[in-house]
Order: sequence, then structure tokens, then C-alpha cells
Amino acid sequence: MVNSVAEPKFAVVILTMGKRPADLLRAIESVLAQRAVSVDVVVVGNGWRPVGLPAGVQPCHLPKNLGIPAGRNAGVPLVTGELLFFLDDDASLPDQMFLRTVADRFAADPKLGLIQPRVVDPKGLPAPRRWVPRLRVGDPGEPSPATALWEGAVVMRRSLFDAIGGWPDEFFYAHEGIDLVWRVWDAGYVPWYAADLIANHPVIDPTRHDVYYRMTARNRVWLARRNLPVVLEPLYIGTWVGLTVARVHDRAALKAWFGGLAEGLRVKPAGRRAMKWRTVWALTKAGRPPII
Repeated sequence: MVNSVAEPKFAVVILTMGKRPADLLRAIESVLAQRAVSVDVVVVGNGWRPVGLPAGVQPCHLPKNLGIPAGRNAGVPLVTGELLFFLDDDASLPDQMFLRTVADRFAADPKLGLIQPRVVDPKGLPAPRRWVPRLRVGDPGEPSPATALWEGAVVMRRSLFDAIGGWPDEFFYAHEGIDLVWRVWDAGYVPWYAADLIANHPVIDPTRHDVYYRMTARNRVWLARRNLPVVLEPLYIGTWVGLTVARVHDRAALKAWFGGLAEGLRVKPAGRRAMKWRTVWALTKAGRPPII
């Protein structure tokens, strides 16, 4: 790709554990094929040494799997660009003008902080509701402010990413996207679900196991303790206790979930920044008060 001073520059972080080489190559090639932009790409191997990468794509070897948010954070200092693009190894961009369209929207709206595209299974399978980052999913083709996040293909301003402290390292996985979105709102920016922009990703049923339930519960508590005004913390945690008891009927899963809840209460998360009350109101107006 020929660079031009007029082209927006993207710092691209692709995260992988090296278990999907064909998907990883597809993800990389979809970024390198982008037109009218300049890209600086790093592949972060979480517990894996990246090998066989296309020319111009740099590797980052993390000897130990640090988890999803810390893995993404590790790649950021290695690439340059005023816009950050985080891409999972099993996601890809079908439109070669995707990044240029995104860059133009950031340039046109100084309050736009983050963009998540609509996620489409390449085989046409129906999208899970978790892919649409709002409480009332409705039509996935309808754009809106984002009050949650599907993290597999996300673009944001680098200056904003630095200001809010990046992804929450210690979460390992589960709910790191909500943490990021809350902090984007609190910094005075709008995270946006751009339903007209498409990223491809296969529909995969997330595995439900003890570690999943434990981390889901722990990170719910840490979300509250890192971000909410103190008076809202028990409301948020209590809401999710009630929802989990109503939804989950497997005793082993509930035991793991409540173990994670206890861990979240016992261990204090790093980086607390209680959101402003105007942020609470903004999230409420956007359709998801931060007690749900």
C-alpha cells in the first residue's frame, strides 16, 4: 500500500493465540487490503510467537497468555496512528473502504469516540443479541449509541484510549468492553454502533464452564467498583445477582458464579475512576442506566 500524507493512519492491533492460522491470515489480509488509508499492523501472540506474517506486519510475542484486554494493550505502543483499530483473529473486513469510511466519520464529528460495526456471520447465520451493543436489540441494522460493546472489531481515537487508561488489564476476559464504553462516555465522547458498516465473524456459541461463570461474576463486580458512584454499586451488583439466579439453574454454574462474586468483592480492582453523574444520565438517556 502506498502511503500518503493525506491518508488517515491506523494503528492496528490483531490479537491471537495462534490456534486459527487461516482465520488470522484472512484478518490480516482484510486490513492490508484497505484503501485510501495507511495502516501500521502488529499481531500480538498471546502465549504464542507469531510466525509467517505478511511483509510489513510486525509480531509481538507474549510468552504467557495475559488475557484479552492486556494482550490488546500490549500491542498499542508498537504501532503508530491517530486511530486505533482492534481486530480479533477470527474477524475480518469485507469492504476495502471500511477504515476510510470510519476515518471520515471521526474527522466529521469531534465528539465521536469509538465505533463498533455491525457483525455479520459470513455464512448468513442469525446474529446473537450480544453482538448488538444496546439493551433493546431491535433491528440489528439500526444504528445507535453503544452502551455495551462487541470487542472483536473496534475503532477509537488513540488520544481517548490513552486518556481513559485503555482496556482493563486484570479482567482477563468478560465485560472489558463495557468498561471501555463507560469510560468513553465519561470522557465526554459518544461510542457509536455503526450498523451500516460490516465486520465478518462466525457465530460461535461461547463455552459455558466454571471459569466463564467465575470471571463473568467477578468482572461484573469490578465494573461497578472501578466505574460507578458508590451509591450505585450495590444496585448494579444486586441487579445481576437477581438476573443470574433467574436465568441460571445449573448448581455448579451458580456455585462458580457466586465464587466469582465473592472474589470481586474481596479483591479490589485497579484504576478506579467513578463516573460523573452526568455520565449516569447520558447512559440512561441512551437506553441503559448503569444499574443493568
